[in-house]
Amino acid sequence: MPSSVMSTSNSGAGPQAPAAVSAVGLRKSYGDKTVLDGIDLRIPAGSVFALLGPNGAGKTTTVQILSTLVSADGGQAQVAGHDLAAAPQAVRGAIGVTGQFSAVDGLITGEENMLLMADLHHLPRREGRRAAAELLERFDLTEAANKPASTYSGGMKRRLDIAMTLVGDPRIIFLDEPTTGLDPRSRHTMWQIIRALVTSGVTVFLTTQYLEEADELADRIAVLHNGRIAAEGTADELKRIVPGGHVRLRFTDPTAYRDATTALPHGTGDDDTLTLQIPSDGSQRDLRTVLDRLDDAGIEADELTVHTPDLDDVFFALTATTTAAVPAQTDALKETLR
Repeated sequence: MPSSVMSTSNSGAGPQAPAAVSAVGLRKSYGDKTVLDGIDLRIPAGSVFALLGPNGAGKTTTVQILSTLVSADGGQAQVAGHDLAAAPQAVRGAIGVTGQFSAVDGLITGEENMLLMADLHHLPRREGRRAAAELLERFDLTEAANKPASTYSGGMKRRLDIAMTLVGDPRIIFLDEPTTGLDPRSRHTMWQIIRALVTSGVTVFLTTQYLEEADELADRIAVLHNGRIAAEGTADELKRIVPGGHVRLRFTDPTAYRDATTALPHGTGDDDTLTLQIPSDGSQRDLRTVLDRLDDAGIEADELTVHTPDLDDVFFALTATTTAAVPAQTDALKETLR
């Protein structure tokens, strides 16, 4: 049986966008080690989907299966409208893959790497040269095009890697930890490239260990742990389901502070600093409830701040070190969503 996916989506919210990638019950084991234990995925076309998880969680295996590099032991999947098992060649024609480790050949120039990829896609010579030139310009590599790729910086090699992936004009791109090892400037450049790809209509399947990266780029995020999807949703949705969010009110008038503690009895007060902390999921509804109670009591706070857990909190909550902790966490979070 596939593992259940704790999703924050509302299935009754109307028609869904067409899926670029969908999977049900994907399973994969190596020997006696279960890497994927029945995962379900649905990725709308023209979006960025981020798969998070600790080392060894199965992120790369998921990419390898969906890109036809490795066969699943069980389950079904469709990529770009093609059945993964029945039409792997059609899937390969619709996707591009940039792995964790660069596919760039350092012994030849950047342009030669591009032309080699064009040959692999069986593009006519003139079309291949045109595509190579356009992509080298698009990725700001024209000046370095005739230099050996071994002389490129890490960021340049990664840009060339993605440019090579785009030679065949893929509709879906799998990026397996594309910014690992890059400096912050190069990482932000890569983010700009990914955003531009999505603007042009490409679907991006991203695996990453950088939570900030998923927060910045992804329309939806899934957390993979112990071979299962522990949770899935937008960044904001995932942050709201982890306990710890609160609204913090600060007062300068002791009387207003005391009145607020009466109007909001579930809050935790600090008499020394005249601050009141009220548990909240960070939603507009929760904030409105707090403000309405203050208004009804004729109380005005001098300062109001809203704190919601970040993706670090989500990640640590869902990837507990013990196998028993995950189902317990998941059950608790499901209750929060009801």
